[in-house]
Amino acid sequence: MNTISAVTGITNMSERVVSGMRPTGALHLGHYHGALKNWARLQALHPCLFFVADWHALTTHYESPGEIGHNVWEMVTDWLAGGIDPKQATLFLQSRVPEHAELHVLLSMGTPLGWLERVPTYKDQQEKLADRDLATYGFLGYPLLQAADILIYRAAWVPVGEDQVPHIELTREIARRFNHLYGQPPDPKEQAAARKRGITLENAPILTEPQALLTEASRLPGVDGQKMSKSYGNAIAMRETPESVTKKIRTMPTDPARVRRTDPGDPERCPVWALHEVYSPENTQAWVQQGCRSAGIGCIECKQPVIDAVIGETAVFIERARPYQEDPRLLRDIVDAGCDRARLIARETMREVRDAMGLGYV
Repeated sequence: MNTISAVTGITNMSERVVSGMRPTGALHLGHYHGALKNWARLQALHPCLFFVADWHALTTHYESPGEIGHNVWEMVTDWLAGGIDPKQATLFLQSRVPEHAELHVLLSMGTPLGWLERVPTYKDQQEKLADRDLATYGFLGYPLLQAADILIYRAAWVPVGEDQVPHIELTREIARRFNHLYGQPPDPKEQAAARKRGITLENAPILTEPQALLTEASRLPGVDGQKMSKSYGNAIAMRETPESVTKKIRTMPTDPARVRRTDPGDPERCPVWALHEVYSPENTQAWVQQGCRSAGIGCIECKQPVIDAVIGETAVFIERARPYQEDPRLLRDIVDAGCDRARLIARETMREVRDAMGLGYV
């Protein structure tokens, strides 16, 4: 499958980009550096639709849906705080566009079961979430719902990390199969002429095969050195208070070789160095390298520039979020308008899908 780096960009500026996130509540800095910064770049260049995947949240939390509503608004607030502009991008809720579910049902009629069972994350998630009952169709079928989320907007590009590329390839296969089964057949005369040249014309496509737009993986570690994740309890929220940021970074582990202040260290073995690579300018990074290796600076000194930079970043997010916290109706208005725009596109796609499948009599 063809992919392109989000850093490189897309040549056709009119091509639509679609992406979504499951509502897990307030986002952390790993979400910002891993996804939101890229979304903010893309929205200035392409028609973008960003949706809250609240139905997807039920695939693993169907027994405890009570927090989903709160998490939705916390996450959308963080999107806006992170620079997503509703004047440039369409922000909406998956569940407010029922055409997603309709397309999911229709695609399920012709999608082989084996295609879903072979998705790499299917068994991986079952192992990681062994404490939950995931023997449900919703969990097995979530890649198909994900495909419907993308195909209903005829997206050309989907920004994903490398681990999500198989999901986009599955989406392409589903679109290809649908077009083969239901696309408009070519004119018989044109088909006959093409066959004489050794060419077989395909049906005119109804659903667009999307491409993966690879995003640069976030290099931001959690405060324990592992990947930043809420489930690990090692995250710094986008709107973390300065006091909490200071405490978390000051207690981060450092190079285990630096037992004493006078012991030289190796920044490459220290989780704090990964934060410097994201937040510190070159001169500060050089100061850290020299000072750590020579024991010229202590770990607390080394951490302070990172603390200052993170507090500066979260202060921007806190300020941007303030109007939506003070007046939640602003959030509702943005999402309402986004849902209306998304449904216009989805309805048109479903009209053509129904006609192609012989359901135009409805």
